[in-house]
Amino acid sequence: MPERTSDTAARGPLAGRTVIELAGIGPGPFAGMLLADMGADVIRVERPGASAPQGSAWTDVTNRGKRSVVLDLKKPAAVEAVLALVERADVIFEGNRPGVVERLGLGPEDVWKRNPKIVYGRMTGWGQDGPLAPTAGHDIGYIAITGALGSMGDPDVPPQIPLNLVGDFGGGSMYLVTGILAALLEAERTGRGQVVDAAIVDGAANLLATVHALMAQDRWVDRRGSNLLDGGTPYYSVYETADGRHMAVGPIEPKFYAELLRLLQVDPAEAAPADQNDRSTWPALRSILAGRFATRTQAEWTAVFEGTDACVAPVLGLRGALQHPHIAARGTLVEVEGVLQPGPAPRFSAHPVSTPVEPPTPGRDTRAVLSEAGLDAEALLSAGAAVQA
Repeated sequence: MPERTSDTAARGPLAGRTVIELAGIGPGPFAGMLLADMGADVIRVERPGASAPQGSAWTDVTNRGKRSVVLDLKKPAAVEAVLALVERADVIFEGNRPGVVERLGLGPEDVWKRNPKIVYGRMTGWGQDGPLAPTAGHDIGYIAITGALGSMGDPDVPPQIPLNLVGDFGGGSMYLVTGILAALLEAERTGRGQVVDAAIVDGAANLLATVHALMAQDRWVDRRGSNLLDGGTPYYSVYETADGRHMAVGPIEPKFYAELLRLLQVDPAEAAPADQNDRSTWPALRSILAGRFATRTQAEWTAVFEGTDACVAPVLGLRGALQHPHIAARGTLVEVEGVLQPGPAPRFSAHPVSTPVEPPTPGRDTRAVLSEAGLDAEALLSAGAAVQA
């Protein structure tokens, strides 16, 4: 079973960087996972009572590669311990409602007194200000008010929920990580850290930049299922196969669209490549494509299109994806201790792709981390301010 070693920790551009993650849910742990995958020493500070996931520790995928410390932040000695960790860290981030960490004594001003260079990440749904900032929320609500949710799905049924990829992880985690990395660069230049206010609503809205551009150019209508990238066109859509599975079709460029028609053996008299963007032909074309795909199984169509430029791919389930030749060849998905998970991404030419490091049980590293910071770990454990697994 892989363990954290100096060699493992060095396999990434963030080797030598220390990140303090004040434990939360959703996009925070995923952001910490990305930083750990890039080589950072991510120390997750959890509260007493944090439970390990059922089964193998590997099921706690978003905490892989981290170290875990359990501290009771209601006790001043535990807060002081976090501040001691801060002195040696490059980044700290949290995902609470505005004002919560300040009341604990761990807000930005508190940590900058100990380490003025540290970057302070804040991960929330609504942001640090605005009328909704103090209220509860979840991914579906964040993307709802940005226009993202209302732009997805068939126009005649309720909007399609895109898992929590667009909000929590796309609009949240990825923007938090991007902001942290940018702030780290500036801290190197100026010697001063800053707050990274990563709000899911901001990130999700930011992801719609291309859609807003197309709308400004009168190339996008504000009605889902009516545009180029939302399933409105017959050549950028999903079709059912003879065995009840599906193929994803997306040849936007004319030469790729012509290849699609050729491989489907569509008679040019039925669907001329030159008519690709003639909206009046779309209903008939959609019917033709649906009819063709319904004649063969997904496996048969996959064999027809594999390796071509027709931009057609089978729609796979999570476990089916592991078996796809391209996914397998790149190691895009890996299975460790029976747990399917994504491999590290992106990849760096100076660092080999490493096997994910086992997620810790809560409090596994308490004694070691506190001792490294020069603290009396045994005294903290005896006082109940810290817990060792």
